[in-house]
Amino acid sequence: MNDLLNAAISAPNLIPTILLVFVLVYWVVVMLGAIDIDFFDLDIELETDADVDGEFSVSWLNHVLGFFNLGQVPFMVFMTFLIIPIWVISVMGNYYLGNESFWVSLLLLIPNLIISLFIAKFLTQPFIRLFGQLDNDMERNMSLIGKICIVTSQASSKKIGQAKIDTSGAPLLLNIQTPEGKSVQSGDTGMVIEYQQDRNIYLVEPYVI
Repeated sequence: MNDLLNAAISAPNLIPTILLVFVLVYWVVVMLGAIDIDFFDLDIELETDADVDGEFSVSWLNHVLGFFNLGQVPFMVFMTFLIIPIWVISVMGNYYLGNESFWVSLLLLIPNLIISLFIAKFLTQPFIRLFGQLDNDMERNMSLIGKICIVTSQASSKKIGQAKIDTSGAPLLLNIQTPEGKSVQSGDTGMVIEYQQDRNIYLVEPYVI
């Protein structure tokens, strides 16, 4: 264990170790609820054109990022699965090569990064459908804002009730609360004005049709 610790903080492995500590701290903070999982998410939709001696398209970059699943899974999830292989390959590679030079380790980071990108692509593949479904659910929840609902059980700012929204199929059942100082009774109509993702609660205003 001491040998591994010494190898981790040695000069050749210092950069991968700093990156590993960063992602570990990030996930600890996420678990403590201080930040959201998508805190560092980036907008990678780079469909822009620039004129530099003619039209220069960067759409190829979208294909590269998409190939490695960036944009299909949260940025920090991808970075976690990228940095862990980088660290493991760095520690093992420098050990078996007998490398103790920081500058040589910088050169070795280039093939290390390329290999780790493909490892990260493989490891994040199962998460694409999961996060895709979560995104679809979030889009559906946000699309309900402004919809009229029928209250099925009493709700107030202190009490969680339920309401339904009629659809072409089965009605959607929502957990609801009202703004401060307001309440709704069973059978009342209301308007969805907000979705609170952390609590999975819809804020509903009394609404008279």
